[in-house]
Amino acid sequence: MSSTPFVVVGLGNPGPKYARTLHNLGFHVVDELARRWKAPAFSEKFKGDFVKVSGLACAPGRDVILFKPQTYMNLSGDAVQPLCAFFKIDVATDLVVLVDDLDTPKGTLRLRLSGGTGGHNGLLSIGDRLGTDAYPRLRLGIGRHPHMAADQYVLSQIPKADDSVYLNQTLEAAQAVELCLTQGVSKAMNTVNVRKVP
Repeated sequence: MSSTPFVVVGLGNPGPKYARTLHNLGFHVVDELARRWKAPAFSEKFKGDFVKVSGLACAPGRDVILFKPQTYMNLSGDAVQPLCAFFKIDVATDLVVLVDDLDTPKGTLRLRLSGGTGGHNGLLSIGDRLGTDAYPRLRLGIGRHPHMAADQYVLSQIPKADDSVYLNQTLEAAQAVELCLTQGVSKAMNTVNVRKVP
């Protein structure tokens, strides 16, 4: 049993303008976890929306923090680093970042213990502020658009035709986070990363 909480960070941009954009898929998964865990209301802490959840079947004897930085994507690390420092989080084992990913096929998931940023500004900021890229991340695949530039594509609204794809992805990502809590990230990778393109 660990006295240190496990931290789940979903990346996105604040405000209704961005709520349905592909760049906000991390927020969607955190909201789904809050719903299924019957979490208390989020409060404003560490430059983000913060809630601590206790008594979870998937994390017996351990608190889990759900966190959505409200700094805008490019400054995500300005919220994540102070939170991790305050709770003395070992980011290599007790943190997972949920992030949209252009290089992962649309609707699929890839769980990694560490890795590069793939040019993602949220991961760039977090790695810069933490001083390491050795923290787990769950990549939420959005693929690349055949005609739209990447910076435009990630800020585009989720097409209605893809609603079911991203809803299923959100539900599966929430299950993947629960696997990280029950099994640890390394073992959870064996389950999460075998799923084929839908």
